[in-house]
Amino acid sequence: MHNTNEIEVTFPDKSQRSYPSGITGLEIAQGISPGLAKKAMFVLVNDQQWDLTRAIEEDAKVEIITRDHKLALEIIRHDTAHILAEAVKELYPETQVTIGPAIENGFYYDFYREKPFTPEDFPIIEKRMAEIVDRDENLTRHVWSHDKAIDYFESIGETFKAELIRDLPGSEEISIYQQGDFIDLCRGPHLPSTKKVGKSFKLMKLAGAYWRGDSTKPQLQRIYGTAWRDDKELKNHLKCLEEAEKRDHRKLGQQMDLFHFQEEAPGSVFWHPRGWSLYLNFQKFIREKISKNGYSEINTPQLLDRKLWEKSGHWEKYHENMFVTQTEDERVFALKPMNCPCHVEMFKKGIKSYRDLPLRLAEFGCCHRYEPSGALHGLMRVRAMVQDDAHIFCTPEQIKSETARFCTLLFDVYKDLGFHDVKIKFADRPEKRAGSDATWDQAEQALKGAIDSLDLDYDLNEADGAFYGPKLEFYIRDAIGRSWQCGTLQLDFVLPERLGAKYIDQNGDQKIPVMLHRAILGSLERFIGVFLEHNAGHIPLWLSPLQVVVAPITKNLNNYAQIVVEKLRKSGIECDHDLSNEKINYKIREHSNKKIPYIFVLGPREEKNKQVSVRKLGQQSSETLDLDLAIDKLVDEIKTKGKI
Repeated sequence: MHNTNEIEVTFPDKSQRSYPSGITGLEIAQGISPGLAKKAMFVLVNDQQWDLTRAIEEDAKVEIITRDHKLALEIIRHDTAHILAEAVKELYPETQVTIGPAIENGFYYDFYREKPFTPEDFPIIEKRMAEIVDRDENLTRHVWSHDKAIDYFESIGETFKAELIRDLPGSEEISIYQQGDFIDLCRGPHLPSTKKVGKSFKLMKLAGAYWRGDSTKPQLQRIYGTAWRDDKELKNHLKCLEEAEKRDHRKLGQQMDLFHFQEEAPGSVFWHPRGWSLYLNFQKFIREKISKNGYSEINTPQLLDRKLWEKSGHWEKYHENMFVTQTEDERVFALKPMNCPCHVEMFKKGIKSYRDLPLRLAEFGCCHRYEPSGALHGLMRVRAMVQDDAHIFCTPEQIKSETARFCTLLFDVYKDLGFHDVKIKFADRPEKRAGSDATWDQAEQALKGAIDSLDLDYDLNEADGAFYGPKLEFYIRDAIGRSWQCGTLQLDFVLPERLGAKYIDQNGDQKIPVMLHRAILGSLERFIGVFLEHNAGHIPLWLSPLQVVVAPITKNLNNYAQIVVEKLRKSGIECDHDLSNEKINYKIREHSNKKIPYIFVLGPREEKNKQVSVRKLGQQSSETLDLDLAIDKLVDEIKTKGKI
């Protein structure tokens, strides 16, 4: 037993040391080495983030976090948001501050101000932010009573802050941070001073936002920014954004004549012939994969009676995202936002035995979800979508094997599509959910056990499960380093029970099946958007809706162009010819802009020798080949799926 005035600190290497109760993380760092104290940003106490100056009064696991730690960026960004708020208050005192969290790649802060901000304000604000960093203002944590905090913020006209505090439980500790003359409500932690934040930040854009996300409440102005550890990271991020702008799928969709959107159908895609062919190619690819993996494809209605959605729990948990209609006989229907209840109804047709399990039902089902108009973003965020959706009905004993089977299929699909960097997150129970805690305990334990048995690394995504069960989320990283969540596997004990799904086990007893919701691409619309940006519009030959354009130099070669096209089509290659009177350089430029994988250029020599001049997308030079050899090469590239 150690002295009651001492605490025992356990470090990441499992070593332990006694310290006086009330010691701070900074003092611990100073005792280890002056260099560590200088680099220290904050401290983890029992895996909780604390300020360096906060007293540690009980035995604890402690880790000193420095700037190069993966957790440091979030704190840097959070502190930068506070510096932004301080700068705005100094420059525009009439402004009210609301909230300002760290987000992926940066931060934002929401302000209430009658006069709108403009991008022209950014350099002025950034200059003041840099001055605040140079002031080296200490960030000091205070704990106030509920009433004191409300009184203070109301006295300085910060009514939004006062409202936030008023809605907190009266017994809850109110933590306040002060930097210079600026005082803000915040849970923390923060860096010791503004100097520690650095100047590797940039304000990026303006957007509108409603207070607390409620359209009936005041409109706020949101300033987005990005912040990094150093200028090199900032420069790389800005370069990545430039590249992302070039790869924007909306621009590529127009350039390649794939799709468009119209105000008359917000969030729904108008697919052009070439775009729809691409869409069908993705469906064909997935259909072949799931057919080989034991799935039965089905199709279910889009419009269903409200009663089914009430039974399933969607009406209670998801109603605000559903499109609803009422017929003259006063029946209420909803367009399905997901396929799950329909697949349970399909399972229930006929008596199912344990010998029938696992039963894998797949559907390219069209779903509709109400997304706020401000959230719509090309193919990435739509209201009408088709998912490569499937549901696996199995016994509890089959969860591990079905999880393994799905993961193998998913990684195989991603590899074929050129995505080799895949991360997994385990999302546990959300606050808004169906089912008892005991059911969730069982579901989380089963899914975690299944993924653990595969020896795959994963991170925890707290409280982000579906309302009916925990899930695995699969994130793919694209060519410019962005992460996209596409695949998912969700374990559900709730929905089959609510809808009365049962099977007969080996003892002749009725049991409720386990339901695994799974998707690999997710929304086909969104995945195609991700895929176009990942490849900068360069669709691999085996997926391309138009694989070759045959371009004769003069109209005298049109007959030979027809012969080439016929031979290509007989070999199963999607092709067309350009018989326009334009010069060949114009033709090459036009079809290259449309990202056609190959252009066969025909001149008199090619006609005479039964050859073609092959120009591959992205290459400046061309190669002259015998026509049959050129076609054989294309056929081989399609069969082997090329090199993506």
